[in-house]
Amino acid sequence: MSKKKHKEQPTNENEVQEEQTEQAENEACESEVSRIEELEEKIAQLEEQRLRDLAEFENIKKRMEKEKQQAIAYAHEQFARDLLAVIDSLDNAMISVDESTSSDEALEQIKEGINLTLEQFKKVFAKHGIELVDMENGFDPHFHEAVMRVDSEEHEPGEIVQVLQKGYKIKDRVLRPAMVSISN
Repeated sequence: MSKKKHKEQPTNENEVQEEQTEQAENEACESEVSRIEELEEKIAQLEEQRLRDLAEFENIKKRMEKEKQQAIAYAHEQFARDLLAVIDSLDNAMISVDESTSSDEALEQIKEGINLTLEQFKKVFAKHGIELVDMENGFDPHFHEAVMRVDSEEHEPGEIVQVLQKGYKIKDRVLRPAMVSISN
């Protein structure tokens, strides 16, 4: 028992110092363990947050893909809606031709209906950025397709002589090149 007492109550200075060092080491060790536990808890929280963020990102990605597919599927909806008035005009022209009594009257109504329909088409095209390919500035291989060469004393070589089929563009992109004949 005296040894036990001796350990509990150190008598010399070295033993006191050793006990203090051991106590400091124990406190440091406990502090390190506590710090490690805090860091492991923080790591677990960050991992959980990362997984939540990843799941949210995947949901956003899926939602954007769905919206993109819908935008592609309905991209021409407004254009088609605008063309419905043109179809109605053609239907009305057919009805008025059926109801007319004389051929002269029917012919005049058909002509008027066609002109109105063409005007409606031009308005709808203009509304959506579709316009005729320009013919005034001469032949341009980006907008015109030369399908024939003809001899013409009235035109310079390479100049457009006749438009065989009109060309159209949407903004700066060619929908269909104009088919033209050019002079030799």
